Order: sequence, then structure tokens, then C-alpha cells
Amino acid sequence: MSAVVISGTGLYQPPYTITNAELVEAFNAYVDRYNAEHAAEIEAGTLTALSHSSVEFIEKASGIKQRYVMEKSGILDPARMYPRLQPRGDDELSILAEIGVEAAKKAMAAAGKTGADIDAVICSCSNLQRAYPAIAIEIQNAIGAKGYGYDMNVACSAATFGLEQAVNAIKSGSAKCVLVINPEITSGHQEWKDRDCHFIFGDVATATIVERADTATSSEQWEVLGSKLATQFSNNIRNNFGYLNRSEDSDPTARDKTFRQEGRKVFKEVVPIAAAHIESELTELGLAATDVRRYWLHQANLSMNQLIVKRLTGGEVTPDVAPLILDEYANTSSAGSIIAFHLHKSDLASGDVGVICSFGAGYSVGCVVVRKR
Repeated sequence: MSAVVISGTGLYQPPYTITNAELVEAFNAYVDRYNAEHAAEIEAGTLTALSHSSVEFIEKASGIKQRYVMEKSGILDPARMYPRLQPRGDDELSILAEIGVEAAKKAMAAAGKTGADIDAVICSCSNLQRAYPAIAIEIQNAIGAKGYGYDMNVACSAATFGLEQAVNAIKSGSAKCVLVINPEITSGHQEWKDRDCHFIFGDVATATIVERADTATSSEQWEVLGSKLATQFSNNIRNNFGYLNRSEDSDPTARDKTFRQEGRKVFKEVVPIAAAHIESELTELGLAATDVRRYWLHQANLSMNQLIVKRLTGGEVTPDVAPLILDEYANTSSAGSIIAFHLHKSDLASGDVGVICSFGAGYSVGCVVVRKR
């Protein structure tokens, strides 16, 4: 059996940027508006006044300095506080497929592939625009690929879970060249009115080409040495939006229909889970944590990533060991670890080993161990 390699990656970056200063200005205007409208209830003690946010609070809590979004005017409107996207007809390419196609084109160019070379498409992300038809099949049609396509959702771990499915498809013979897409319009599920999380997410799309080594022609290839996935149920990160909301007579705009988390619990519980998961997979491959040249981790929180790598290596955690893209892109859910890999892989030497790892809601954690050819 031929080895399996990652032969190309692609990144689509949305056209608009929101800085922390812009975000704080809009959020604080919303807070003032809310507190004024509910002054009587707040005075009576039946409602709690909202508190202002600040640039310092955001950067200390997360390390995030800005984020890219598909639309910013709606997010920065204190009377709205969510994106203002335009609906598209059934005969038009959906917005999620559109950004996926843009990332796919770049990945295919890097891998030296055309749509005709792709025989499987996996769209793996945290939020899907619709129930059916699958976004993956829409992308498959748009790029002229053959074979099959399907959607999958494992929240922030969706990319690594998708990569393992791609590798397994190639090993089983059901595909020879797989396109894994991670389109993330996280601004649509972000709760922009909640001080604890209004700064967390950004929009982006990533794409990865996975294929047999004996068909790969790109100048930069990464052999997949192994991968490992795990899940453990938790309600600490949750979003109750879904197709049964109408049947439940549930308010589609209620707070539980957008992203919410118990951040401190997530930090405390996920760090040891992720570190142990990576260590276990490395051990199975006969590797030590110190054999790893670079860790491309899920980009949710700067302190979390530093602590995970420190648990593994016991040494100083530098950007060279664990690159940070969180400051520019914010948390892009499943795409974060792939952005880090895409932007910070070319300087490594042949034979260098790296780990792509993601973790998040579920809980879920996935890691893919690669070696530069």
C-alpha cells in the first residue's frame, strides 16, 4: 500500500476585518442601549445590568487582536449585533460552498490537481448552512470533481476528524485523492451580545488535499504517519439551534440557539485531555513529544495552547514550536489548526515531524502526525 500524503493546502480569507477596538465600541454601545431600555427593571433588582467590554480584557482572556468576517456592518450595529448576509437562490452557489471552493482552488493549485483528479470531497466544519443537499456535493459539482461527497460536523475538531476519514478512504481504496474542506462562517453562530464570548470567533475557509504518495507531484508533501480521534460527552460547549426548534415551539433567537460555553471548565478539562491524547498517539508511533518539530494546534486560546505543549515537552513554548494565528484570525473553529499548518510548515526540513491537533465541543479531540518528505 502506498503511503498517504497531504500534498496541498489552501486558505480563503474573508474581505472584512474587525479589530478589538471596533468590536468593543459596538458592544459597549449595545450595553448602554440595553441598560437604558431596562433601567426600571435594573433599578428594581429584577434584571442585572450589562457590563462594558474592553480591548485589554479581550487580549488578556484570549490573545485575540482581530478577526476576519464575511460581513461586518450588521455585527457592529448596536441595534442588531449579528451579520447582515443576503439570501441566495437555489440556483446560486451557497455562501458556504463559495468560500469552500475558493480555498479548494488554492489547495488544488498547491497540489498540482484539477477537479477531475478529485474523487471524494469531505466538508467538515462546525456549522452547516443547511440540512441537504450536502455542501460537499455542491462543492464537488462546482469544481468538477467525481466520486462522492458528504458533510460531517465535529465542531472545532472537524478538520482532523475529516483528515482521518480521508486517509481511511484512500487506504481502503474507495478514493485516491480526497479534498477536505473546512468552511467556517462562525460569525453566524457567535453571540455578539455576550461579554464572555463576543470576541471569540472569526470567519475563514481552509482546504487540504490528501492522496496516495505515488500519485503526488507537489513540491511539498507531508506523509501521514498516524492519526487518533476521541470524544467524551460534555455540555460545557453547546448550541441548541436545530431543525426541531420549530416543532418544539422554541424561540429561534433564544440565547441557547447560539454558541455558549463554560470557559473555565473547558480550559481545565480539555488541556489534560488534549495533551494525553497527543502523547498517546506519539507513543503508539514510537515517538516522543520532543521528537516533534512543530505543533499546529487548534486556535482557541493562547494560554491553553501553551499549557498543552508545555505538558508534553516540559520546555519553553515558542511560536516556532507552536505557531500562533489566533491573534490575527481569532478562533476559526475547525479551520484554526489547518491555518497554522498552512502558514507555518514550509520552513521545516525533510524528515521533520509535526502534529496537527484540534479539540473542542463534544468534547472532541483529534490529532494527525505528519512527516515532511
